[in-house]
Amino acid sequence: MSGLTVRRHGETGPVVIVLHGGPAAAGEAGPLARGLADGFQVLEPWQRGSGAVPLTVARHVADLQKIVEECGGDRPALVGESWGAMLALAYAAAHPGSAGPLALVGCGTFDTAARARMREILDERQDDGLRRRLEALRPETGDSERLREMYELMAPLYDCDAEPTAPDPEAPAFDARAHTETWNDMLRLQAEGVYPAAFAAIRGPVLMLHGSHDPHPGRMIRDGLTPHIPQLEYHELDRCGHSPWRERRARDAFFAVLRAWLARRTSGTA
Repeated sequence: MSGLTVRRHGETGPVVIVLHGGPAAAGEAGPLARGLADGFQVLEPWQRGSGAVPLTVARHVADLQKIVEECGGDRPALVGESWGAMLALAYAAAHPGSAGPLALVGCGTFDTAARARMREILDERQDDGLRRRLEALRPETGDSERLREMYELMAPLYDCDAEPTAPDPEAPAFDARAHTETWNDMLRLQAEGVYPAAFAAIRGPVLMLHGSHDPHPGRMIRDGLTPHIPQLEYHELDRCGHSPWRERRARDAFFAVLRAWLARRTSGTA
């Protein structure tokens, strides 16, 4: 067994594993998972937190492999949001024979140019008041609390017309060490040229769903991935931010595209 918390949604249809972002934002993908539960058996694992050994991308991939093995030989589809999309790609590159279709929602960045453009977009969307509030974050605040406050202040910059959502009361507290260790390892792997080159091993279908208002520059990210994943399909959602399942004007279109794509590429009927 994986030893991780895995929530289950839906009772019929092909198996889909939904991977949350962050890293370390356990519970945030719950609404996305529930939105697929009417046609799929959805697993929502909460990724490993920090511990005695620093977290790595390889550790998260190994955890995901145990969950896939528990699916009884099926090749489940992976739907990852933000960092979870990056994890889905890393898993499929390491285990191309056991990964099913991949859907990347608001995928994160894989090169310095895309990250620089993302920082520019976020800076353009800040006003002086927000800048002052970000600068005034108490320096004595613990790392987890500081990151949580920064996330709450900056969250509107990622949205277009999103409905507010309350934190999942069952989710663990935000784990700054897990976030930092995992993200630093991803950056190391990119700097060493491992990613995105390793994604050339992926043979299955890949869909990238990206909001037009998402500060992650979707078309730049796509252009960086397609030399390694030529089968990648790109679908941009109008008037949509980083979390399409929360966007009032894009949510229905998002779920319609995602459900139809998954149904066509998984066994059984969804």
